[in-house]
Amino acid sequence: MDTTELETYQVQLSQVELALQTDSENAELLSLRSELQELISLTEQSLAQAASSSRADSVRKTANSTPSHTWTAGSDCLAKYSGDGSWYSARITSVGGSAENPVYSIMFKGYNTTELVKGAEIKALPANHQEKATAPSKRKLTKAEDEERDRKKKRNEKKLEVKAAKAKEQLAKQATWQKFAKKSEKKGVHIAGVAGTSIFKTPDNPLGRVGVTGSGKGMTEVAIRGKHKFAPTDEPNA
Repeated sequence: MDTTELETYQVQLSQVELALQTDSENAELLSLRSELQELISLTEQSLAQAASSSRADSVRKTANSTPSHTWTAGSDCLAKYSGDGSWYSARITSVGGSAENPVYSIMFKGYNTTELVKGAEIKALPANHQEKATAPSKRKLTKAEDEERDRKKKRNEKKLEVKAAKAKEQLAKQATWQKFAKKSEKKGVHIAGVAGTSIFKTPDNPLGRVGVTGSGKGMTEVAIRGKHKFAPTDEPNA
């Protein structure tokens, strides 16, 4: 329906109204007037809906052609994850493409993977959006991300095993040394650093040096041993 049909119905209605002025009791004219009034009302409603739809399409096209938000590197947003089509919190790391068709490199918060998305695949955070203090919204990991997580887990477990083995070896060496030191002490052999004596203890002798065992003491005297001389009074063994 268009405005031409509406004008035709209105002209016809005016003609029926004139005819009724001379014959107001004519049932046929009264029925025709009622039908024309109904047609005019329906046509006006149809034209009004068409105009409203046209305005909405115009606004929608304008919104699509003109970006509603200017995105820059470092902007927080919601981005559509290609893995499941859901929206997650993300941050734009760089902007590429052209001014008419920009492409955004984004990183989902809580993950180390990046994706390239178009303008239709990102949107502003809602006004009441609050970042959770704990973990972000969980999304399903891709196969590559899952395999990388398993590899990291195995590497960490291997490192812990190596550290535990080294610690065990060190404790065994320490126990062996302490056992040896105790045996030596029982035999009267003094080992510096055992029984609370440290080789780095300041010597009592002012001439001694730290870290040098026996520093400040004189040389050990060595007795010269000579041949035994027999005296005349010595008697041979019986």
